Amino acid sequence: MYHIPIMAQKIIEALKIKHDGLYLDGTLGGGGHSQAILNAGGRVVAIDRDSDAIEYCKAHVTGDITYIKGQYENAVKLLEANGITKISGAVIDLGVSSHQLDEAERGFSYMHDGALDMRMDKSQDFSAYDVVNGYSAEQLTDILRRYGEEDFAKRIAGAIVKQRQAKPIARTLELAELIRASVPYRKSGHPAKKSFQAIRIEVNGELKGLYDAICGIFGLIERGGRLAILSFHSLEDRIVKAAFNEFATDCICPKRLPVCVCNHRAIGKTVLKEKPSQEEQQLNPRSTSATLRVSEKL
Repeated sequence: MYHIPIMAQKIIEALKIKHDGLYLDGTLGGGGHSQAILNAGGRVVAIDRDSDAIEYCKAHVTGDITYIKGQYENAVKLLEANGITKISGAVIDLGVSSHQLDEAERGFSYMHDGALDMRMDKSQDFSAYDVVNGYSAEQLTDILRRYGEEDFAKRIAGAIVKQRQAKPIARTLELAELIRASVPYRKSGHPAKKSFQAIRIEVNGELKGLYDAICGIFGLIERGGRLAILSFHSLEDRIVKAAFNEFATDCICPKRLPVCVCNHRAIGKTVLKEKPSQEEQQLNPRSTSATLRVSEKL
């Protein structure tokens, strides 16, 4: 299977699918969430930056679905360009698809050997090779700390810079083994997991514009509609939580001000925060780190 959709039934229940309502799938992937919406009676407009995902879904997903190649960060512009100014609800799955992880030559995995790539959009020029072989030790340290929350960022960055002086680092397992040798200990998980996450986020700009994208998409949802977001690490979840909290807050003035001057009023309410069930985590270990948050438009 291209990708196993996480918490699909829970998301369908949370979105309260209306018959013939139009729903945005902001991260199409293998089409599992789109197909679930279609099966529940909705229509779908789906966005993905990965051409492989769109081509796969064109052959496997059935129902009233429109495909748009692009990034969810640009969802408002992409939808407006297709004549869409209102939607019934939306789902965004911020995780990397299983296909991208399992296809060795896509270069996302520290478990399979492939070219050091990590581009979600293969038409993009900038890749993990450029980050690993082009960034300074200071830049590498910064992204490993910021996006990977890696305790040994400086040590790993130094090892990368030293290694590439002899020859460029071009393969995923080469990088993974270099990181393994640089990390003195790891309580759990693969030693390269955090670093690969950080480099992937940098290559694809995954956190840049996420907050604004959430706000823009929520603005398109009709009253009573819902936005469901799956996040997979603390950096993503903090951004989702912050956006949802702002939707649910009246005054957002600095606390030092004695009276409200912002005139901001709540436009949403958080109706769900949930983790996958133990059964789902056992059946699909990649769901273990997922967090689902859902906000309803007031």
